[in-house]
Amino acid sequence: MPDVIFPLDSNKKFEDQELVGHNRWHPDIPAVATVKPGESFRVHCREWFDGAIVNDDSAEDVLNAPLLTVHKLSGPFAVEGAKPGDLLVVDILDVGPIPQEDSGPLAGQGWGYTGIFAKKNGGGFLTDVFPDAYKAIWDFTGQVATSRHVPGVSFTGLIHPGLMGTAPSAALLAKWNKREGDLIATDPNRVPPLALPPEAEHAVLGRLEGDEFNRIAAEAARTAPPRENGGNQDIKNMSKGTRIFYPVFVDGANLSMGDLHFSQGDGEITFCGAIEMGGFMDLRVDLIKGGMDTYGVSENAIFMPGIVDPRFSEWLAFSGTSVTLDGEQKYLDSHLSYQRACLHAIDYLTKFGYSPEQAYLLLGAAPIEGRLSGVVDIPNSCSTVYLPTAIFDFDVRPSASGPHQINPGMGAPKANNPA
Repeated sequence: MPDVIFPLDSNKKFEDQELVGHNRWHPDIPAVATVKPGESFRVHCREWFDGAIVNDDSAEDVLNAPLLTVHKLSGPFAVEGAKPGDLLVVDILDVGPIPQEDSGPLAGQGWGYTGIFAKKNGGGFLTDVFPDAYKAIWDFTGQVATSRHVPGVSFTGLIHPGLMGTAPSAALLAKWNKREGDLIATDPNRVPPLALPPEAEHAVLGRLEGDEFNRIAAEAARTAPPRENGGNQDIKNMSKGTRIFYPVFVDGANLSMGDLHFSQGDGEITFCGAIEMGGFMDLRVDLIKGGMDTYGVSENAIFMPGIVDPRFSEWLAFSGTSVTLDGEQKYLDSHLSYQRACLHAIDYLTKFGYSPEQAYLLLGAAPIEGRLSGVVDIPNSCSTVYLPTAIFDFDVRPSASGPHQINPGMGAPKANNPA
């Protein structure tokens, strides 16, 4: 096993650990450790809410999830010799739940969760249709996930980090804050907001204190969106065996990671749509000197996916086009067409006895595939959702005998307070 350079004690909060990570992006957050090119190492990662979501049959914790505190990231880790303009090569050697801890109060100790966020607290891809908070708990048996809240399904997890990236330069950070601030200004009272500005009160910046903490906290970018440095990309295929090539913007690169997922469908459509957990990552790093110019990777990482995907031979696919639920035609709106494809899949699954919310949670957590199937035929883009039929304990295909009726069990817990 590689040396653990960022340990986490499951009995302590994230900010009380021996080494403290961060939850904002800024070039001046100091590295917690330095690694050499070619070196392998292990990093422990805390679930993105640091234990705020619990293993029970209530969704009040999702309704009141402390969104200002995320993501709890491990790092930054400096890479010896890394300079702006290089490419940082990151190999994911292994990734999994919290080692040797199969039960306990933290997600990753034998269980994880998926949440539908309330519209007033982040929302989700389909928040106008699903404005209330719901939750599903998933139990892990080896690499298989099952849920008391979404019965009748089981699937192999494609474990991956939702978030990994390098630190931005001061110029890049200023660019992020300017363009996102300009977007917010177009509709500053929108719910959910168009973007998330810097927020100092809940910033975690390693061991920084005093005036330096206050300066950085006021400038540092939130970690919710993906950006040029990688970040919260939520790519389910970035799993064990993946090699990633990150642009380097600061001396040392300052690599950070977290937001581990036991499984996820393409799009992570409920916002907290993956099966969230804490765990570990084994990594190896290397450098391609001057690689950003050599390969034209001046922004946004490129990667070679791992080869541990669960293998499915049969799929049921749903399509959608860029027409709103009210019948308004939009021009080649692929975001809308993927929403419509997801809604068609949800409506289909309700015919088997699932509630719409159970179906929505399932599409976020299970290894569905989302595809842009047509983006040139005006005025309609076409997006598709591929649902693997083997994850169901019954035949989900259309037939002359009609849909099998499942027992939906207790259902997905809903928060008592309205959104």
